[in-house]
Formats: sequence, structure tokens, C-alpha cells
Amino acid sequence: MSRKNKYSQMARVLLVAIFAVAVSGGLAWSMGSRVPVVGAPAEDFRLADLEGKQQSLSQYRGKVVLVNFWATWCKPCTTEMPAMQTTYDKLRDKGFVVLAINELEDDARVREHIKQHGHTFPVLMDRDNKVANQFGVFGLPVSVFIDEKGVVQEYIKGGLLTEQKILDAVARIQKQEPVKAASLH
Repeated sequence: MSRKNKYSQMARVLLVAIFAVAVSGGLAWSMGSRVPVVGAPAEDFRLADLEGKQQSLSQYRGKVVLVNFWATWCKPCTTEMPAMQTTYDKLRDKGFVVLAINELEDDARVREHIKQHGHTFPVLMDRDNKVANQFGVFGLPVSVFIDEKGVVQEYIKGGLLTEQKILDAVARIQKQEPVKAASLH
């Protein structure tokens, strides 16, 4: 067997092995085990914020929660954050909260980004991607709207949140109008 064929065969075997491990969920960086079902209770989680304080989803029961998965390197993520901030400022006294969950980045980088852009909503650090996996995140951004009872009301993969889209979603949730899973692609 020629050297070229031998390397080609080894590369195929390696690719098959990597694929098998990825499909079985054995890779630490694999994301998105399952998308939460709209209408089902959101699974609780605990993550540290940028000050190291533990926060959980359940502590926000009684509020409409926008859980947003993002990263500083994700242009669509950072583009939609000003709309999230504006809406948070308008509605936080009316039972609305944004939980911006950063995936796998360094605290200092995230802290600098948040400071530079003047965001004041809670930022939680998903250092091992556990919560992203729990919420079926595959690609960024992903936004999940959860009602006052802790039930998933809307799941948005991709696209951009605008202030109006957030306001509309919160209004629907507060009126308890059912919403389907959505994709803004």
C-alpha cells in the first residue's frame, strides 16, 4: 500500500471514529442534546454570574424570563444585545428579566464586553456548556422565553431579537397566548 493510500485510509478511520464519538455524545464540545418542548416546564439550572454569585432559573419564578445563549465572538449575539438591554430597562419593573448565558468564554473577556456595552442584565457563565446542552443549544444565538410559572413559551434559534420582537413575546406570554417553537432564519 502506498504512503498516500495509507494516510488516506487512516484519515477515513479517524473521521469515522470522531463521528461515532460525536454522535454518541462523547465529545465535551458537542452541543444541543435536546430542545425544550414549548409548553413544558423549563429544567432548572444554577450558574455563577460575573461576580461569582450562584443564580438559578427557579429564583426568577413569577417573572417572564428571556434566557439568551451568546458569546462575545458571535456577531448576531452582540447585535441583538442592545435590544435586550432596552427591553430589560423598560420591563424589569413589570416582571421581566434577561438571563444572558455566556458559553465557554473567559470571565475577564465577558466582563469587559458587558462593561464596554453598558449591559446591566444578569450575565451567567456556562463554563462547561452543561446548561447549553440542557436547552438544546446548537449554534448561537438561542433565546428561550419562559413564563411566570417556569414553562417554556417560545424557543428561537438564530435570527435577531429586536426590541419589538421581545415586547411582543412578553405581551403574548403575559396574556398566556400559546406560541409555537420558532426559527428566525
